[in-house]
Amino acid sequence: MSTPTSPQDTFVHGRLINLVRTGQAVTRPLLEQETGLGRKLVAQRVQQSIDVGLLEDGDLAPSEGGRPSRRLRFRSEAGHIFAGLIGAAEITAAVLLLDGTLIASSHEEWAAADGPEPTLAVLDGMFDKLARKTRTEPWAIGIGVAGPVDFTTGRLVDPPIMPGWDGYSVRSWFRDRYDAPVWVDNDVNLMALGEWHRGSPNDGRDLLYILLDTGIGAGLVAGGRVFRGDTGAAGDIGHVHVTDDPASVCRCGQLGCLEAVAGGWGLVRELTPRASESPLLSARLAARGTLTPEDIGRAAAAGDPLAGPAVLRSSRVVGETVANLVNFANPGVVVFGGGALRAGDAAFEMFEATIRRRVTRLAGRQLSVRRASLDFREGVVGAGLLAIENLFRPDSIGLWIEHGTPIGRASYLQRAAAG
Repeated sequence: MSTPTSPQDTFVHGRLINLVRTGQAVTRPLLEQETGLGRKLVAQRVQQSIDVGLLEDGDLAPSEGGRPSRRLRFRSEAGHIFAGLIGAAEITAAVLLLDGTLIASSHEEWAAADGPEPTLAVLDGMFDKLARKTRTEPWAIGIGVAGPVDFTTGRLVDPPIMPGWDGYSVRSWFRDRYDAPVWVDNDVNLMALGEWHRGSPNDGRDLLYILLDTGIGAGLVAGGRVFRGDTGAAGDIGHVHVTDDPASVCRCGQLGCLEAVAGGWGLVRELTPRASESPLLSARLAARGTLTPEDIGRAAAAGDPLAGPAVLRSSRVVGETVANLVNFANPGVVVFGGGALRAGDAAFEMFEATIRRRVTRLAGRQLSVRRASLDFREGVVGAGLLAIENLFRPDSIGLWIEHGTPIGRASYLQRAAAG
């Protein structure tokens, strides 16, 4: 079997596979037209991809005046991606096909503040159960975490709500256990990526994702790429200053952060002393001894006289901050996601109305504001897509295509990505 040898040759081969994978060119003649390569070279590289199981011939394409060509199909089932999302109070794990289709997932409540080692052990245990259930092993792993990340190293950088995680390499922890490349990013960046690729409706415009949950964050996908900023801090809007109220001390140590005023944990702090004003919250507090953001959201959805107005105020304050982001970045779509979706329609309606009232006429002219659409799985879908995008970069495919699998080539792929 002929295999690519030069960097240019491997890049070309990677491009051919990606044209089929993304549906841009799905016959040999179309690949020739799209790349300008000769028929013989295209035929050789396609055959190699078929031989290793990444492509296969399908049905006949409609004739355009000559002999009809066979369509090529990317075999998304040839390998699998493991994806994990570590939030402040929960962990989600998933297995995906190579096209980003989610085939299995699991979810557990867990406090990331318990530290990196026990938290990653829980996620690894979830991966192990899913691997046995689906009879798979990972070609690559994507992980989202609730804090800023140095994307080149996979290390967390001064995460405000994850004590003990600063400088910790999530990538290294998993690379010690799997011979698969690992990519790590901020969780809201991956939620934005998941919605941009798989959300509905989907029109390909720049997308700003807003997470309103225990904490508050934002992720921006511009031109199909996640905007991370110079040091990975882009989107950390939960710590934007919004008030000088001395009672609004944030868990990051600063005064007046958006999270302290409008985040789920901030609402718990505010409403717990007043729980007697709410039949629902007082019963929950008596039963468990503590309240959660989920308790407040469910109470608000049920029309609770204490939780309802508090959640609406939270949505309004977040909407005011997001309107400023819209005026600056001018996205085409704003997506409202996180646990606040469980608080009922009124929370989203307040969020949208506040944005539309506050944005400039030009920034709001074609702006779409919608709810997240992937049933709270956009984060693990985005984590899987992050791994897929890096695994199938044209300059990465050549490092493993001749083997038919990236398993065993992780160190090469990780170094190439860092370069």
